[in-house]
Formats: sequence, C-alpha cells, structure tokens
Amino acid sequence: MTSITPAEHHSPRGARDDLHEIAEKVLWLSTSIIHHANRVRPNPSGLKVGGHQASCASMVSIMTSLWFEQLEAGDRVSVKPHASPVLHAINYLLGELDEKYLTTLRSFGGLQSYPSRAKDPDPVDYSTGSVGIGATAPIWGAMSRRYVETSFGDSDGTSRPSGFSGRQYSLVGDAELDEGAVWEAIIDPGIAELGEIVWIVDLNRQSLDRVVPNIAARRLEKMFDAAGWQVITVKFGRLLEDLFARPGGETLRSRILDMPNPEYQRLLRCTADELRTRLPGTGQDASAIAELISDLDDALLTESIRNLGGHDMAALRDAYSRIDDTRPTVVIAYTVKGFGLPTQGHPQNHSSLLTVDEYEALGRSLGVDPADPWATFAPSSPSGLVCDAAAARLRRDPVPVSEPPAVPVEIGRTPKGTATTQAALGRVLIDLTREAPDAASRVVTVSPDVSSTTNLGGWVNKVGVWSSAERRDWFEDDAETIMHWREKPTGQHMELGIAETNLVGLMGELGATWSRWGQPLFPIGVMYDPFVERALEPWSYGIYAGGQSILVGTPSGVTLAAEGGAHQSIKTPSIGLEQPGCITYEPAFAIDVEWTLLASIGRLGRPDGSSAYLRLSTRPVDQTLADVPADPAARERRRRQVVAGGYPLVRRDGATVTIAAMGALMTEALQAAARLDGIGVVADVLCITSPGELYRALQARQGHRSGDTWILDQLLPADRATPLVTVLDGHPHTLAFLATVNKVASTSLGVSTFGQVGSLDEVYKYHHIDTDSIIGAALDVIGH
Repeated sequence: MTSITPAEHHSPRGARDDLHEIAEKVLWLSTSIIHHANRVRPNPSGLKVGGHQASCASMVSIMTSLWFEQLEAGDRVSVKPHASPVLHAINYLLGELDEKYLTTLRSFGGLQSYPSRAKDPDPVDYSTGSVGIGATAPIWGAMSRRYVETSFGDSDGTSRPSGFSGRQYSLVGDAELDEGAVWEAIIDPGIAELGEIVWIVDLNRQSLDRVVPNIAARRLEKMFDAAGWQVITVKFGRLLEDLFARPGGETLRSRILDMPNPEYQRLLRCTADELRTRLPGTGQDASAIAELISDLDDALLTESIRNLGGHDMAALRDAYSRIDDTRPTVVIAYTVKGFGLPTQGHPQNHSSLLTVDEYEALGRSLGVDPADPWATFAPSSPSGLVCDAAAARLRRDPVPVSEPPAVPVEIGRTPKGTATTQAALGRVLIDLTREAPDAASRVVTVSPDVSSTTNLGGWVNKVGVWSSAERRDWFEDDAETIMHWREKPTGQHMELGIAETNLVGLMGELGATWSRWGQPLFPIGVMYDPFVERALEPWSYGIYAGGQSILVGTPSGVTLAAEGGAHQSIKTPSIGLEQPGCITYEPAFAIDVEWTLLASIGRLGRPDGSSAYLRLSTRPVDQTLADVPADPAARERRRRQVVAGGYPLVRRDGATVTIAAMGALMTEALQAAARLDGIGVVADVLCITSPGELYRALQARQGHRSGDTWILDQLLPADRATPLVTVLDGHPHTLAFLATVNKVASTSLGVSTFGQVGSLDEVYKYHHIDTDSIIGAALDVIGH
C-alpha cells in the first residue's frame, strides 16, 4: 500500500490543548499495541495476527473527547469492535490496565481481539465483535437498568423514578448501519422514550474493501429522525469552517458537499500541489475556490482538507453539549479512516499495518520514542493531571452482587388429564407466584408479539406489562377481552415488535443485571421455535457476554403439522446441544417442564450460572403416560434424572432393544414398545430430556471434561445394553451419540428434510418418525 508522509500532528491553529496531546498519545498507544502484536512479538506459526490501525485512528478524537471530558461514572459505552485498542490505550492512561498487557493483543490470555466483558483484563462495559450486536446492546442495557430501578430501586438502595442513571453510549461504524437488526432496534416504539441512549456514528465512508460510493448522511439523518431520535451532525472542524467563512467560502463548502465520497477520499491522499489542482474542480466556481486556497500554506491546506468534525475537539464538545436527554440521540461524526496515520484515507487501509519505517516516522512526528512506546505523561504535567482527574471522575465502586432468592425444585402437584408442554410453561410461572413470591418477583418474561399464542396470557394478566410509565388499559371493562394489557412500572412482562434479534438482545442484558447493576433477574424469552435460528447469533453472543437467560422455543418441530414446512423447526435440538454456556431441555410431559424450568431458573443471576433453552410443543399428551412415582423418594429420584438429562420410563426383564425418545415423540415411542411386546420383542423406553447434559456426562466419563456421570449409569447401565433406536422431532444426529455410551448397534430416526403440511399422522409418516417406523427400525436393529 502506498503511504503518505504523516503530517505534523497538531490541533487547529492556536487551539492546541491538553486534550489534543492526550489524543496523540491515544493514537500512538493504540497503533503501538497493534504494531507490537504484528511486528515485534514472535509469531512461530506465521498466521496473521491482525488488528485495525486505521479503524482505531478514526475513533481516537471521538473517544478521547468522550472519556476525558464527557463521561461520568454512571455512563456505559459500547465500543465498536475494531476500536478495541483505543479503549485499552485509554484504560492504560486512566490507570485501569497494567502495562504488561499492552504487548498481548490477540495472544492467549491477553487483550481480546474485540472488547470483552468476560475476558479482557480492563474495564469493558459491553462485549462487541459481531456487527450490529454491540451497537444495540446499550439500548437493551438502558431498558434493563430502568426495569431494575422501577422494580427494586437503585443498587444503592434509593429509588429513581425517572429511570435515568447515566447515559448509554454506542460507538458505531457507519458500515455497521448496514445490519438490518440495528434498524429493528432503532424503530422499536419503546425506544423513543429512552433519553439516555446516545449513538455516535463514525462516518468514515469506508468499508472493509472500498470507499462506499453512496453513503448518504442526509438519508441516515432522516431515518433516525423518523424514528424519533435527535440527530446531531458534526461535519466540519474549525479550520474548514474558518475557510467557509471567508469570501468565496460557500463555493468551497458546496464543492465538498456535492462531490462523491470516493473523490473526497482521494483528496485526502493528495499533496498540497495536487490539492491546488484537484480541489477547485471543473465547475463554474472553480476559479473562486482556487483563489480562496491560493494564499494557504501547504501545511494548512493539507490539514484543512482532513479537518472533519469527528477529529475536531471543539466541534465534538459542541455536539455533546446539545444532547437532549428526553429522547435518544445520534451524533453523526464525519471522520477520516486512518486519520493521522500514513495510510489515512487509502481505500484498502482497513486491515493494513504500518511498516517499521512508517511506525518510526509516526513516532518522530508525535515526538515520542519508538524504543519506549509505553511511556505515559509525567504525573504533574497538564495532560497527566487531566488523566488523573478523568480517572477519579470515572472510578466506579465495585458492584455488590446480591444472592438471588431461592427457587423451589418443584411445586408438588402431579399433572393429570391431557396437556401440552407449552401450556405447562404458563402454569408453572403462575404457580411460582404463589409458592415462591420472592423468586417470582425476579422473573421477567419477554416476547416478540406472541404472548398469547405461547400460553403466557395468564401470566401477563397476573403480573402486568412493564412500562416506564403507567398507561391506561382501555379494554379493562370489556368482558370479551380475555388477555389484559396493563402497562405499569411494576409489570413483569416486556414485549417488543416482531424482531427476534431484539428479543434475545434484551434477554442478554436482563440476564446481566446481576453483574452490571447488582440485581439478579430471571429473564425468560418466548418465541416460535422455527425462529430460534434467526436469533441464534445475538443469543449466543449474549451468553458469551455473561447474560444468563432462558429461551423458550414453542411450538416446535414438524409436530406443528398444519403450519407446513416454513414453520417447522428441524435443527434447533442440536443447536441447544452445541451452544456453550447453555443447558437445553425438551421435556415430554408437564411435570418435566416444571422440573426443568425451575432448575433452569435456579441457575440464573449468579457468577457460576448458565442459560437454558427449552423446546416445547403444542401437542396434547396424556399425562398419565409419565407414570410419575408416588413414593416421595422415588419421585425425587425421577426429578433429578429429568434435570440431569433423562430417565427410564419403561424397564422390563428380558429387553432386547431400547427406544430412546424425546419430547413430542414419547407417545409414539410408548405405542411402539407396546406393539413390539405383542410380537414378542421386549423394549425398554427411555425419555430423554436433555441431550446436551447427557453428552457432557459422556465427555466427563471419557476424561474430556470434569463433571458428573451418574446419569449414564442410571439411564444406560452397561448390564442392560441392547441395540438402540433413537427418535425425536428434529435432526436425528442429536441423539445418535447415545449408542456410543455402551457401543451398541443403533439407528437414529428424526427429521432431515423440509416439512410438509398435513395431519400429524401424515407428517410423522412422511418423516419416518411414526409408530410403524419406530417398530420397523427396532426390528431392523436387532436383526429380525
């Protein structure tokens, strides 16, 4: 990559101050962190380490101004992923990061590739890394903070009815706005009330590969404005504004505003002589522009063309001062990608790295010694004093972690009659309000406009809908209205629009309140199971970032026969099996829902906690098939087995085959066992509740991880090893590993093609998971 000589680094003439000196130090440190990882640290594998020096440089002024002038201790900031070295540089200057970590970017146990609350050694407010997720996280963080305050008061024991306890900032790259989930969040009706939300868009008009030709800031402004946001645009810095104020200056302003993005970016790479030729253009005002810039010295001319608002401290300071705390705000700051580096403005500078020579030249231009890259300011110097003052202002007291209330392991009743596992969800939640009100008070349910169709209606009627202000329910006196939408600050249900990514983003932040605000919550999000895949990435990222929650996918599988293939989930059982930090359950009976849900709630809101995923069904099932033991000790044994991954439902002497089924397919498995018995084939039947827990137990038995293995001995004892048939309403590989426990012959039934609409019998037969198919598979596996 062709580079340009770094210009002398200084603020607009006559305005140099301590903040600019700090910004230069932040630029140098962030560049050095990446330089050391790639050019200095030994790399035996030869694999690319990487980093984003240009992306960091475009954010230096914005972040320096924010941290050293604007932020308060109660504020939280989500930093765009590629600017993580800037965050580390700032934390180093604030005394929050030890020097030993500056050489560890992207090394094992060192500074992470992108900001991580869980893994970085210095303060990180929000984990970012996947486009769009980190940008929207502070929105859900703001809602979670308000929920905690209106429900439990502030963490210091006081109540703040306004719900405003510091701003929630998102530092967003302009290319990140291409992510559709960002706009799903921005336009959600409830967001317009969150005045603590501030987004700062780094408008450098470059993506990974190129200069984006048609980024229209005005269009972005209109889109944010239409969503009810305050829009503040910071286009130009003081040098350019001074030029615009001169005679003929308006022609220069119009020329810059009207030129295409790529043309402007090309000017950033020009020498002064080239600028005098290119900048006037060929229009009717070319001579006026040429005359305007004719008396500028070369340094001022080249500096002026790069003097965009996102790099001008005074312009940024003015923008921050205009933030309206009664509604969300977006600050659109024009920047230069790579500002201050030899690679600034180059269309392919996204992943470029300074050469050793360029790095040393940068050091000389900044007046620092490349041989001593981590030197900081003298404590008594003006800049050192600014750093100390900022550190004192931003220092936070440790968050006291409250122990979550005890959650009962069961309610104590045995479901009878015919019921669905989906309906059991709502009943357990209502039962919890009576049996354990302290635990129930921590439950907050979230839904994307499917509360009634996922059987949460009774719960919503009982606890109400959360809102920062009380709203009248105009249908409260309508006798035909069954589900009441009572919105109030004490409500425990939160509903977003039909946007699953928003739902799991909110769940992640609700599930992080125990560590972020010192108040544990038990968030339970409900969505149609086919759409779990749509929400998978942000849900997984929320778990990675420490958000503990319960995701309920319902209805699920091809059992939702009448809806057709578009609404039939296939892969979700294995998603639950494979997701780190999560325990997955697919209960077959209502009592199994109770036990697994309560166990999952009991794991939330604690340092050693975990998330859970429950896959439920709308299929009515005869609850007597569960054959729940009447003896208290036997009942407790069954409960522990259910929570641990599965239990034997049918055990008979002389069994020659084992049928292991999960969820909605238990009815067919039991029918198959009964019919096999009629032809002289004795079958054991196992009810699998959590393939993930069983697989972890198998890994522990094989020495690949630590953990208990007792469930394997009770579920699949070696002395009862027989050929195995597994069956579930989902992809068959989910349970295929069970055959390896005792190394037996096996066949795995499940769904591996797109679904069809039809009756339940027709659809099950089509996928070969009906009773006849199970019987046929059992006979085949035992060689009959």
